[in-house]
Amino acid sequence: MIQKNKKGQILRKPTSTRPGIWLLEENGKKAIMKDFSRNRFLYRNVVGRFLVWREGKAYRKLQGIEGIPALYRIIPGTALIFELIPGRDMESLDKREGVPESFFDALSRLISLCHARGVAHCDLKRAPNTILGDDGRPYIVDWAASILREEFRIPPMNLIYRRFMRDDHMAVIKLKLRHRPETVTGEEKDRYYCRSRGERAIRAVRDKLREFLQRAA
Repeated sequence: MIQKNKKGQILRKPTSTRPGIWLLEENGKKAIMKDFSRNRFLYRNVVGRFLVWREGKAYRKLQGIEGIPALYRIIPGTALIFELIPGRDMESLDKREGVPESFFDALSRLISLCHARGVAHCDLKRAPNTILGDDGRPYIVDWAASILREEFRIPPMNLIYRRFMRDDHMAVIKLKLRHRPETVTGEEKDRYYCRSRGERAIRAVRDKLREFLQRAA
């Protein structure tokens, strides 16, 4: 069991299938800990270990990209401790609150940088995973459902990976439709709403995989 210091504060209690989330200090810096140590034995030692390993692998591949929280350390098989990003997630922002158009351009560039490292997030359509930092910059959090390009090299899996990459960018359009609909171009609307028959088939497979990853995460 992990011992929390006196400054630790629980943000989300663990459930049978979800880790606890803690706010604490790591070497004098505010940090977030995703903690599986209090989950039930089987979930903790099978699913928890797998998710800690996977998410840690994604963070390591993305290390050094501005807009991705720094991974401070991993407690093997039990927890990840990473940088706290001061700001507000896009879910908590009211539609009427102003989000600069430059934010969405920067978010799209950030996503492309992550893809260049071979990592697709796969869950950016969940608005809480995108943060508008206090510095006005975009940040992407919660990489538990992410997949790696190296895992999807063989056809037709590479097509599914490309679909996930496209979905990451589609999430930007979704956020723009919510917060700055007047800035969404006709071409972006066509990309977001129109699907070919082939795309629909790939999406069906993708949705099953995403559902599995989200349930595990």
